[in-house]
Amino acid sequence: MSFVRVCALSDLADESATAVEVDGLPVCLARSQGEVLALADECSHAEVALSDGEVGAGTVECWLHGSRFDLRTGKPIGPPATEAVKTYPVRVDGDDVLVDVKE
Repeated sequence: MSFVRVCALSDLADESATAVEVDGLPVCLARSQGEVLALADECSHAEVALSDGEVGAGTVECWLHGSRFDLRTGKPIGPPATEAVKTYPVRVDGDDVLVDVKE
């Protein structure tokens, strides 16, 4: 695995998301229910940034049409999105948040 430091854990508020870039890829980094999770920062329905959406109860809601995605699996929870978004492994080391976008 090829983990890259993206931010400090203390920079992430609970139930929030932020946009980061890892090896040139846009990533939505979210903190929800005590976990830090990462997924592709693009809604599979409308191609807008998920990091601009609302986070709650382990999901992120796309701000444009309201599709919700499970932060752990990337799967859509309801319409209009029908395709999952890619998720990435996250590791927290002290105050460092690291994400791996390599296959």
